[in-house]
Amino acid sequence: MLKNKENQLMKVIIYVVCIALAVLSVLPFWIMIVNATRSTTEIQQHAISLIPSGYMANNLKILLGKSFNPMVGFMNSLIISIGATVLAIYFSSLTAYAQVAYNWKLRDAFFSFIMVVMMIPAQITMIGFYQMVYKIHMTNHLSMLILPAIASPSMVFFMRQYLHPTLSMEIVQSARIDGAGEFMIFNRIVLPIMKPAVATQAIFSFVASWNNLFTPLVLLTDQKKYTMPIMVSLLKGDIYKTEYGSVYLGLTLTVLPLIVVYLLLSKYIIAGVALGGVKG
Repeated sequence: MLKNKENQLMKVIIYVVCIALAVLSVLPFWIMIVNATRSTTEIQQHAISLIPSGYMANNLKILLGKSFNPMVGFMNSLIISIGATVLAIYFSSLTAYAQVAYNWKLRDAFFSFIMVVMMIPAQITMIGFYQMVYKIHMTNHLSMLILPAIASPSMVFFMRQYLHPTLSMEIVQSARIDGAGEFMIFNRIVLPIMKPAVATQAIFSFVASWNNLFTPLVLLTDQKKYTMPIMVSLLKGDIYKTEYGSVYLGLTLTVLPLIVVYLLLSKYIIAGVALGGVKG
């Protein structure tokens, strides 16, 4: 009887902690959305409020009046993020498959090289990258923000670590005996096995590409090519008065696609965690 009471008490504590963590996770997003409906004066007087106000239409009018074109920024960010995510996922998975499925002389040395590249900050290589892009006259091309995603060492490392205990070489050998080519094996067998890892890295890659401000700010000078983070950063550039309501509205428009992507892919992450738990 005492043991049952202790188990029930433990469950109550776990539920309370989980609910508290869930509230803490959602609270910043709710405050951001609420501030998007408030005026600058209200935000300055009371920074935190949980009750929406009625200034969203006014904030949107101010937002659109500051050369902020949400559709242009949204489409540019969407093109870059989707393109970079697809390339990073596919080629990183392909590289990880080559690391796991084949025994070749420089395999370990190549993996060590990937680990070394992982430790180099992207900002260090930016000067050389910009000089190269400038010389080939591609400074205002969105492709220069997409193609470098082919080389993603951290994603290769993650995919390799996931694939190493998951991939059964017997399945690969059977497919080879049946006459399947290497790309068919990878596309039809290996990629479906990697769905949880692909979903996880797709979220991380999409979010990182969508929120990336530094590289687009360096490469893009044409306003028609600006991404959402660049446009939001320019909202704070008013020397007379910063309209915080419109800034929060811009941030809300920037965050919404990330929430949608997470909601669409979260079930694969949960499935991957459950699969790992069963195997353990």
